[in-house]
Amino acid sequence: MEAKKIRRTFIDFFEKKKHHYVPSSPIVVKNDPTLMFTNAGMNQFKDAFLGNEEPKFPRVANSQKCLRVSGKHNDLEEVGVDTYHHTMFEMLGNWSFGDYFKKEAIAWAWELLTEVYGLDKDRLYVSVFEGDESDNLSMDKEAFDFWKEIVPEERIIMGSKKDNFWEMGETGPCGPCSEIHIDLRPDEEREQVPGNELVNMDHEQVIEIWNLVFMQFNRLSDGSLKNLPARHVDTGMGFERLVRAIQNKSSNYDTDLFSPFLKALEEKSGKKYGVDEQTDIAFRVIVDHIRAISFTIADGQLPSNNKAGYVIRRILRRAVRYGYTFLGFTSPFLYELCDLISENFGDIFPEVRLQKDFISKVIFEEESSFLRTLDNGLKRLDQIKAELSSKGEKVIPGEVAFELYDTFGFPLDLTSLIARESRLSLDEKGFEKEMEIQKTRSRAASEQEMGDWVSLRPDTGVEFIGYDFLEAKCHIIKYRTVKGKKGNQFQIVLDKTPFYAESGGQVGDTGILKSDYDQIRVLDTKKENDLIVHFVDKIPEKPEETFEAIVESNRRKLTMNNHTATHLLQSALREVLGDHIQQRGSLVNDQVLRFDFSHFSKMTDEEIQQVEEIVNSKIRENIELVEQRNVPIEEAKKQGATALFGEKYGDFVRVITFDPKFSVELCGGTHVPSTGRIGLFKILSEGSISSGVRRIEAITSEKAENYFRDKEKLVKEIQEVLKNPKDLKKAVEGLIAERNELKKEIESLHQEKAAGLKTELLSKVKDLGNKNVLIAKVALPGADALKKIAFELKNEIENSLIILAADIAGKPQISVAVSDSVLAAEDINAGQIVRDLAKEIQGGGGGQPFFATAGGKNINGLDQVVRRAEEIFLK
Repeated sequence: MEAKKIRRTFIDFFEKKKHHYVPSSPIVVKNDPTLMFTNAGMNQFKDAFLGNEEPKFPRVANSQKCLRVSGKHNDLEEVGVDTYHHTMFEMLGNWSFGDYFKKEAIAWAWELLTEVYGLDKDRLYVSVFEGDESDNLSMDKEAFDFWKEIVPEERIIMGSKKDNFWEMGETGPCGPCSEIHIDLRPDEEREQVPGNELVNMDHEQVIEIWNLVFMQFNRLSDGSLKNLPARHVDTGMGFERLVRAIQNKSSNYDTDLFSPFLKALEEKSGKKYGVDEQTDIAFRVIVDHIRAISFTIADGQLPSNNKAGYVIRRILRRAVRYGYTFLGFTSPFLYELCDLISENFGDIFPEVRLQKDFISKVIFEEESSFLRTLDNGLKRLDQIKAELSSKGEKVIPGEVAFELYDTFGFPLDLTSLIARESRLSLDEKGFEKEMEIQKTRSRAASEQEMGDWVSLRPDTGVEFIGYDFLEAKCHIIKYRTVKGKKGNQFQIVLDKTPFYAESGGQVGDTGILKSDYDQIRVLDTKKENDLIVHFVDKIPEKPEETFEAIVESNRRKLTMNNHTATHLLQSALREVLGDHIQQRGSLVNDQVLRFDFSHFSKMTDEEIQQVEEIVNSKIRENIELVEQRNVPIEEAKKQGATALFGEKYGDFVRVITFDPKFSVELCGGTHVPSTGRIGLFKILSEGSISSGVRRIEAITSEKAENYFRDKEKLVKEIQEVLKNPKDLKKAVEGLIAERNELKKEIESLHQEKAAGLKTELLSKVKDLGNKNVLIAKVALPGADALKKIAFELKNEIENSLIILAADIAGKPQISVAVSDSVLAAEDINAGQIVRDLAKEIQGGGGGQPFFATAGGKNINGLDQVVRRAEEIFLK
C-alpha cells in the first residue's frame, strides 16, 4: 500500500466513525506563548481540552504537520543518526471532545491496525500507565481491562510516567496514555528475544506507532494536576512509522515517503545510499530536513536570525553542512528537491504546491549565502591554524571552536574533521562549556513564571464586539500574574470585549477598564490560542465588579486607516508587479504600516509611483467597506477572497471587500467604513528583508500630511540658506560640483604629502640581514591612505617587515605588513603582531598573516607602540 493510500485510508476510516475531517493547522504557532512550533496534533484543539471554547465537532480526525526541534520535544540531534526520528513529520490523529473515551479509542485503533491495514497481531504490543506516586496517580486499570479483552495479557506492558503519561509542555492538558508498539525484527530474532522485553528500549526495529492519550488533567504552574471540565481522547500516530510498518521496511527512510528523495540525492551527489554509515547519515539528514524547511516556509516562516526563523535557518544549514562535508556539494543543491516536495505532498498540503517556486528560491538564496559563510569560516580556520603554528600549539581552543560554530555555522564535527586533517586536536570540553554559557544566557533572557488563572465566573468563551463598539459593560472571567525578568505582568480575560487582540499584523488595542471602585489601564491586548488576553497595569482590588471597557479611540482609528491601506496596497502591488505577489507579513499600528511581500527584484521608482497613485486614487473614490461575517470558507474562495498562507481559517470566515474587482480579502482586523477616511497614502521605503521577500513601509492620514509639510519646510529653509535662487536644483548641483573640485584638490595635496612621507620613511629602513624592518610613527588623513602607503612600502622594500603607528585625524591606528619571503622564512604573523601592539592603544584588530590593522582609543599610546615594536624586532 502506497503512503498516499495509507493516509487516505486513515481519514476514510474515522469519517465512517462519524469524525469530521479538519485540515492541518500551520506548522508555526502564532497565538500560544508556550509553543514556537506545532509539535503535536492536539495543539490546535488545546482550548477545547481546557474548556475555553466549545468544540465545533465532538469527533474530529486529521493529518497534522508537526515539527519537533525546540522546547520539551526536540528530536533534532537524533535525526539522521537513527532511522525513525524526524524534524517534520505527519501526525495522524482522532479526537473526542467529551464524547467517547477509552473503550472506543482502544477498540478502533486495534480494528484499523489489524483488520484494515492488516498488521500482524503477533507483532503488536500495548502499554498502559502503571501509576505514579509523585502525582498520587494510580494505575490506569480502565485501559488495562479494555486491552485485556482484545490482546493476551502478556502483550500488555506497564509503562512509567516518562513513557505513558503524556504532557504537551510544562503546563497544560495531559493524561495517561496507551501506546501501541510493533516488532519489525526478523522471525529468528523474535524467537531469541521476546518483543515485550524491547518495548521502550530504543530498539530501531521495536517502535511505537500509535499513542492513545486520555486527556483527564490540566497541569498547573505549581506542578499539581487538576481535573479537566470533561474527559477527552487525543491520539497521535506517526505517519512515517506507520508507513514503514505497513510496507514492512527496516527503516522509515526505505519507504516511498523518502525513497524518491534519496534516489534524487544519489543522482545529484554521485554517491550511493546504504554503503557507508557516515554518508547514510548525511543522506537521511538532508531528505528529512528539506521537508521541515519547505513546510515552514510554505506556512509563512522564513529563515532569519531570531526565534522560529533562527530554528529554520539552523535546520537548513545543518542539511547544507552535511551535504558539503560528506556528499561533496559545493554549490546549492537543496532547492532542487522542492519539485519532489510538491509532487509527494501537494495533494494533502496544497500550500507546498502553490508556493513551490517561492520556496525553491528562498532555499536557493539561503544555501548560497551559507556556502559563502562556510568559505569565510574556512579562511578564519586557516588564520587559526597559522596562529597556533606560530605559537607551536596543536589544540584548537574551545572558545575558538565555538566562535566558528556561532559566527560561521561550523558544527563541532566539521571543525574536528578539518583539525584532524591538519594534525590538530580540539578542546571539546571547552566548546561544550561555551555552548552551555550561551544556553544559560538564552534561558535567562526568556524565563518567566506563568501563574495559574484565578477564575471568577463560568468561562463560556469571550465575545469580541470591537467591530461595532469601542465601549462596553463587561465582567472579568479570570486573571493571572506572570512573573518575568522585567517584573510582573498582569493579565485578565473579559466575558466580552471591544479591545482588538493583536493578530494578522494589527496591533492590540489599548485603553482603560473602570468600575465604581477602580480604574486600570489596558496596556496591550493579545490572543492566547482562542482567548483574548488583556495586559493591564494591575489587578483591580474588586475584580468581581462590573467594568466599563473603553478603547483608546484615536489610536484605533489611525490603526484602521493603516490596516485598510495595506489591503489597497496589496491589490495595487498585484496590479503593478503581477499575481505572484503574496503577503509575507505585516505590521499595522497608529504610526505606520509595514507590508512584506514575495518578490525577487527591487521595485523601480516608476513602479513605486504607480502603486502610490493607484492607492491614492482608491482613497479618493471613497469606496465603502463591504463586510461579510460568518461566510462559509468555500463561498468566500468563490468570491475571490485572498487568503494568507500560514493562517488557520475555520469553516466560517470574515470577508472584507473594497470594490469586488479590486480588493477582496479574508481578514479579522478592523477597517475604516470608507476609503476616503484614510486621507492620503505615502510610501517611505521599499527594500529586501530576506531571500525573495521585500518590505514596504508607508504612512497615511495625519502622518502623511506631516511628512509633506516637513518636506515643504525643508525646501524653504534650503532656499533661504542659498539666498532664494530662481532654480534651486541648479544651485544645489553647482555647490556639489564645486565641492567635488575642492575634494580633488585636497586629495592631490594629500598624495603629494604621502609621496614625501614615503621618501622619508624609506630612509628609515633598518637592514637586519635576513629582513628589512621599518618601524615608524606617521600622521595621515585617513585609513585608506595608511593602507595604501603600507602596501607601496611593502612592494618597494625587499624582505620587509613594516610597522606603522598612525595618527588618523586624532584616532590611533596600527598597520603591519610582511613580505611573503619573510613569512616563508620566519615565524612571523602580521595578525598576531598587530593584536599584541594594539594593547598599547587600548584597542584590537587582526587580519591576514601578510597584512593586518588595529584601531584603538588611546592616541597617546602610539609612541609606546613604536618603542615596543623596536624592542621586539630591532634588538
